[in-house]
Amino acid sequence: MSPWRIIAIGLLCALSGHAVAQDVAAGEKSFAVCRACHQIGPNAKNAVGPVLNGVVGRTAGTYPGYAYSTANKNSGLTWNEETLQQYLANPQAMVKGTKMVFPGLKDPAKVKDVIAFLETYKADGSRNQ
Repeated sequence: MSPWRIIAIGLLCALSGHAVAQDVAAGEKSFAVCRACHQIGPNAKNAVGPVLNGVVGRTAGTYPGYAYSTANKNSGLTWNEETLQQYLANPQAMVKGTKMVFPGLKDPAKVKDVIAFLETYKADGSRNQ
């Protein structure tokens, strides 16, 4: 095999690995559709949807002061990468009776990027370094 083929294969492997990696900056851009209902950051307040500070690792339906649906409160879910991937792709299919009317992010890469962005926020609204 020629050295150029080896280099080309190596580049393809490296690029394909990067393409599936979670991208916080891309997640922040994709989160723009979520901002219509949710706030995140140090001054976030409950709005149409609950504050998403520290959502990764939180039990569903437990953010203080937000009036969750019974379905969400009783879902038994803990928001982690797996549950968020399913929920963000189709909220109503995962939690029947949720108040979240968002139809979902259909691009799995965007879902992963949004989760990576959400993971950067601690419960107090500060960001992980």
